[in-house]
Amino acid sequence: MTTTPVASRDALSEPVDDLTGEHAVKRARIMEILDRTGHDSLLMTSNTVMTWYLGGSRLHISLAGDPVAVLLVDRERDHLVTSNNEADRLIREELPAGVVVHPVPWYESVLEVARRLAVPEPLAEADVQRELRMARQELLPVEAEHYAALNREVARAMTDVLSAVRPHTRERDVAAELSARIVAMGAEPLVLLCNGRERSAFRHPLPTAAPLGRRAMAVVCARRRGMVANVTRWVRFDGSTAAERDAEVRIAAVEADIFAATVPGARLDTIFDGIRRSYAVHGFGPEQWRLHHQGGPAGYAGRDPKVTAATDDEVVLNQAFTWNPSGPGVKIEDTVLLTAEGVRVLSVDERWPTVEVNGLMRPATLEI
Repeated sequence: MTTTPVASRDALSEPVDDLTGEHAVKRARIMEILDRTGHDSLLMTSNTVMTWYLGGSRLHISLAGDPVAVLLVDRERDHLVTSNNEADRLIREELPAGVVVHPVPWYESVLEVARRLAVPEPLAEADVQRELRMARQELLPVEAEHYAALNREVARAMTDVLSAVRPHTRERDVAAELSARIVAMGAEPLVLLCNGRERSAFRHPLPTAAPLGRRAMAVVCARRRGMVANVTRWVRFDGSTAAERDAEVRIAAVEADIFAATVPGARLDTIFDGIRRSYAVHGFGPEQWRLHHQGGPAGYAGRDPKVTAATDDEVVLNQAFTWNPSGPGVKIEDTVLLTAEGVRVLSVDERWPTVEVNGLMRPATLEI
């Protein structure tokens, strides 16, 4: 079928931030990939890649579903192919200037239509996953600013919600309050976890009707403008035990070792090897790393990617990370940015109690 292209923005559109400079840089990075691979176009199909390239445009309806559009980037322009029932909203509210929108009937395949727009066959996103990951490693100043603001707001929401809970509060009520604040800040709650005292053994505790009891953990992964903030916090009601204090100190020491290794030029597999050793050094045993993923680069995906012994990407300046070392009953997690001055913690609320660990203020357990 033949599509009728539509301009991405008209004079009646709701005002949005000027994304021209950001988009130009990202388009240049894609052109470099096309030059290296000898192709004339790239077909983007994932939410992570498209929201990065389009400056945070929301291309989803269901958080659990596939994007409602695909993007063909060629040497002349950007072509967004979407269903006719999505096109007007995307044009008026989401897309940066200059994107040509191709509406197709809702019952047609947007992927097939996009492929027919490209001659010759476009480069598939799946064939250059590593290259695209490298392209989005270094955050631009506007991205770092938006990301820092989101992380601050998520950290504040954590303080607001957890300061008000009590031992009888249900895990689901904690998640509901956090979700309301995330939506109110214009973000999307991708992950909401909470465990009370009786479920503290679970590393990924989906909330239940169980009460918090004397000690609880909450985890939020919230997305806005395509970027994902990841934060974990703990609350306790009747004082700490010596064993709890000891474990909290040791897991913070593991994180400090990871931060110290996160420097420009370091390879992620080398950092991962250091993480495994750090668990043993700090009394968690040599196998603790096997029980939960350790985090990794962050930004337009919760982890971009999760670091393993096979991840050989190199760390760059202005790259975001969320490391999350954990042990029995303990976990520490914040989103950080690697700057020329070192690791900068983004998810900070000055009201939350902290302790100094290797020169950085790190979150302590909130005692109520």
